[in-house]
Amino acid sequence: MAANSEPMHVSINVPEVKLSSASGHRKMPVIGLGSAVDNIDESAMKSAVLESIKLGYRHFDTASLYGTESALGEAIAEALNLGLVASREELFITTKLWCSDAHRDLVVPALKKSLKTLQIEYVDLYLIHWPMSAKPSEKLRNDIPEEDLVALDYNGVWEAMEECQRHGLTKSIGVSNFSPKKIETILAFATIPPTVNQVRLITIIIDFNL
Repeated sequence: MAANSEPMHVSINVPEVKLSSASGHRKMPVIGLGSAVDNIDESAMKSAVLESIKLGYRHFDTASLYGTESALGEAIAEALNLGLVASREELFITTKLWCSDAHRDLVVPALKKSLKTLQIEYVDLYLIHWPMSAKPSEKLRNDIPEEDLVALDYNGVWEAMEECQRHGLTKSIGVSNFSPKKIETILAFATIPPTVNQVRLITIIIDFNL
């Protein structure tokens, strides 16, 4: 009997968790595919997302800094066109606000720019990438010069994050890499509390306070 040369796809069933302060009782798949890479290959990223969707992944994480929003958006459009997912609502898309856009008047425009790049009308989760701000800049940099770092306007930035959710640009809002003390600062005045604190887990870099 000749061996079947067609690749075998094994679909996974990913558990979901309800996000307490999300619009429309949105649930988040607890496992997702991240898109932070050192050297961006948009074709490879697009293929990786499509293959992940075939395997059952529905949660995809990106950020304006990563430079992968475009490839993810292309993959989403193709997945819908191919019928890999029945609708946009089947996918859970997370993106993040970079430090140079972490200013009261830049938050909404930054998210609208991400949505345009992703080719979607809303994201499911929008996060403040780091608990810091930098001087506004068209070019997003990971290696922000120390002289460009400025104190984060917690009140102003979080109010703008809440505005993003109220306007339907995102289903939920949260933070990333925030310490418990910094989250308490936001909780003291927030009308929509952060629904997620995303933290990185790397074996050689572990912050036990998070």
